[in-house]
Amino acid sequence: MSDLGVRPGTADGVLTMPVDTDADVVKVRQAVRGLTQQARLSLVDQTKFVTAASELARNTLVHGGGGHVEAQVVSEGRRTGVRAVFVDDGPGIADIDLAMTDGWTSGTGLGLGLSGSRRLVERFVIDSAPGAGTRVEIVSWSR
Repeated sequence: MSDLGVRPGTADGVLTMPVDTDADVVKVRQAVRGLTQQARLSLVDQTKFVTAASELARNTLVHGGGGHVEAQVVSEGRRTGVRAVFVDDGPGIADIDLAMTDGWTSGTGLGLGLSGSRRLVERFVIDSAPGAGTRVEIVSWSR
């Protein structure tokens, strides 16, 4: 588990949102944008984080069959940032290294979803196995 401190903003500091429809993906994007603003990320870093979160929410829906995201403002020492964790109980990813390769796709996309998301954030951790679903954690920090 992460050693990042939770900042207040909701009752327990964590926004938990379902990702079961296209409308949920939009809601996740909007909520994450609000958290990036609360954490005072630069406009460029806000855009990068929201883009990564949007792509991961879409993957949760399309490839994972739906799931949820937990997002929050976090702190570590004097740094403030945003953390989002995307979780699904879908089929999982058999070969994470292959899935993280630019251009590889399990469907009809461009194959830049996971690898592109990784480049947009400062912390990217993926945990997945066949039949065990997927968990992706991303974090970005204010400068």
